[in-house]
Amino acid sequence: MDKTVRRPSIKVENGKSSRRPDSVSVESALSIAINKSGQTYELGLTMRTPGDDHDLVLGFLHSEGVIQSLECILSIESDDDRITVELDDSAKFNPHELTRRTTMTSSCGICGKESISNLLHMHGPELSSDFSITHLEVGKAVTGLRSMQSTFDLTGGTHACGRANIDGTIIDVKEDIGRHNAMDKLIGAAINKGELPIDKEVVVVSGRASFELVQKALKAGFPIMISVGAPSSLAVDIANEHGMTLVSFANEDRMTVFSASNRIC
Repeated sequence: MDKTVRRPSIKVENGKSSRRPDSVSVESALSIAINKSGQTYELGLTMRTPGDDHDLVLGFLHSEGVIQSLECILSIESDDDRITVELDDSAKFNPHELTRRTTMTSSCGICGKESISNLLHMHGPELSSDFSITHLEVGKAVTGLRSMQSTFDLTGGTHACGRANIDGTIIDVKEDIGRHNAMDKLIGAAINKGELPIDKEVVVVSGRASFELVQKALKAGFPIMISVGAPSSLAVDIANEHGMTLVSFANEDRMTVFSASNRIC
């Protein structure tokens, strides 16, 4: 399925209107099911931009603490807009904790959970503290991420998450209409390559730094998160609690460091 489609539109510029098709980001539902020990559990629907669906599901299951690596998975099957994952007995799957009562929208990856307390008691790997980056490398990473947002260039309607090495070079980028989906796709791709924990790289996000994005990045092992936009209060608090360096309002000329400034030199 395509990531963008053309839709009729009326553009108004300088008081003049014209009819022309415009590109918009695709938003469609993905159904996720889990098989374990002979039982099938429906996790519900997530709204996403099609593409990298396997990575999306892998990243989501890792962020929820269900899997740590591909060894926890026996198979992944795709059927149109449905993915079924068969888990090994080693997977920590509690269907009651992971039940989704409602459709997950593209803007909310944690909506519909049975208990908010389940979100607050996850633990990630110990974060590396033996490297640092400069403000120049922060700017390079942000610029590199922006240059690789091909779907955003067409539509202006997607978020992006990217991995950068310590000199600011972008290694991988994922885009999605939902920022949490973009992060899950990025982490899922790393799981597919056996690259977790990602403890010597930086994660860069194109928008704001929310609690959920920080939480996902922490569980993947990222010691530094860079956001183009603002952080939330809870994002700053959880970054401080776990010793993650959180850099926000970042561009080539400026940045604001909210936590663990020892990694910025």
